[in-house]
Amino acid sequence: MRKQENQGPLDVIIVGAGLAGLYMLHRLGGLGFTAKILEAGAGVGGTWYWNRYPGARCDVDNMFYSYSFDEALDEEWNWTERYPSQPELLKYINHVADRFDLWPDIQLNTRVVSAIFDAGRAAWRIGTETAESFSARYAVMATGCLSAANVPDFDGLDGFQGRVFHTGHWPAEEIDFTGRRVGVVGTGSTGVQVIQEVAKQADHLTVFQRTASYVVEAFNRPLDAEDRTYFKANRHELREAAKKTFGGFSTMANDQSALSVTEEDCRRKLEEAWRAGGITLLASFNDFAFSEEANMRAQDFVRDKIRQAVRDPETAEKLLPRHTIGCKRLCLGTNYYETYNRDNVTLVPLGDEGIERITATGLIAGGAAFDLDDLVLATGFDAMTGALNKINIEGRAGLTLRKAWEAGPRTYLGLMSHGFPNLFMVTGPGSPSVLSNMLPTIEHHVDWIADCLDHLRRNEFSEIEADLPAQDRWVEHVNETAAKTLRYSCSSWYLGANVPGKPRVFMPYIGGMPSYRETCTAVVDNGYEGFVLK
Repeated sequence: MRKQENQGPLDVIIVGAGLAGLYMLHRLGGLGFTAKILEAGAGVGGTWYWNRYPGARCDVDNMFYSYSFDEALDEEWNWTERYPSQPELLKYINHVADRFDLWPDIQLNTRVVSAIFDAGRAAWRIGTETAESFSARYAVMATGCLSAANVPDFDGLDGFQGRVFHTGHWPAEEIDFTGRRVGVVGTGSTGVQVIQEVAKQADHLTVFQRTASYVVEAFNRPLDAEDRTYFKANRHELREAAKKTFGGFSTMANDQSALSVTEEDCRRKLEEAWRAGGITLLASFNDFAFSEEANMRAQDFVRDKIRQAVRDPETAEKLLPRHTIGCKRLCLGTNYYETYNRDNVTLVPLGDEGIERITATGLIAGGAAFDLDDLVLATGFDAMTGALNKINIEGRAGLTLRKAWEAGPRTYLGLMSHGFPNLFMVTGPGSPSVLSNMLPTIEHHVDWIADCLDHLRRNEFSEIEADLPAQDRWVEHVNETAAKTLRYSCSSWYLGANVPGKPRVFMPYIGGMPSYRETCTAVVDNGYEGFVLK
């Protein structure tokens, strides 16, 4: 990619240097667009730059959680584990930036705080925290679905005299918990990973659990030459087959109802899925998302696994999740439940009142005081909309995105929002995004956006915007599709339930990747149906 020689108007500004932003920059460079990434962090990587906590790793089979756009990249890179760790993923992402010469067009340590549409010029003015300004015809928000850390407003947090860490903004240097009394707040996907590792090091670990999670065994393992050779020889067929699955994963779903077999046969199939590791469990039958009775079979299976793993019956009972399996994100662990057999680990379930307050030397929950040296907040993210809402985005006539989305996000295909011309989102709300394998999902969106910009240029259009009636129909379809499932049966971050005051709207599209891809293709084939081009 050629280096830009000036700071004049650009074709495209990309916000975010994660996996989406880097591929967007690469595609645009190949099409001859002038483009630049603005990135808040001191390095590239997005999720894998910020989330450096102990135990951080991907929960998708690594060979499918990688770019597919370049065969030479596939051929030269060798993953070491089934589920690669954060350091390995960050090394891969930096390798991509090096290999495709992306660095000249990436500006680090640059936090975008505003994006204002200039209707007279049909362009976006981008402002940064240091008052630097950029102008571009198009803006692409590659800000990530899980990038705005959710830090609860705990009473007294500022007065805590120990160390405080949030898993989404972990320090770059290694943190030593040896001899420390550590409290971890949160037992979602991040909490599960960090708990397993901190327990091995801390003098004592106290886990504060609001809602018990379903944690399936990952069965992570090192990869050998045979694993890598097989994937590289068959990658086209394997990846094409994955694209045909609901979420773009390597797991092939069983198109059979859990209620069509005996309970014994159902258990046998669930055991096979458990042993396969990862999210395979949810794909073992086709009605876990629709039938409460079928879902209960999977719930009971996992609860029995917990009782088998945890020696103390009272602790096991506290760890048993009671909600619909799959309505919250399924967590992957490595001997997670066995962690609670350790003498140095204590589990504290939180009632409706949660953590009452933070003190100078610890915290108070359930009327009891806990002395702590360190506090780890594994409290997740303001998902899908949080990073966008942190930026003052103003579209036509001064309409802000925050105002347009005050009752919940409204997009057309998760790509654009009416009132905000020439502003694209990668894996935005209203697209499969977090319900899918993020890499093929990112590639699909980036390719769609790049092809769209190329179409606009070739046909001398200067502006594109989501049509309001088309957007309304899509939002209605997204809501209706979600309402047919059990996803609304519990409070989850998919609904924004983890952030006080956030509208309760199921944000991702749950119709599956194959259906979504077909819709996006049909929109283009019909002359960008549902978009207004000027």
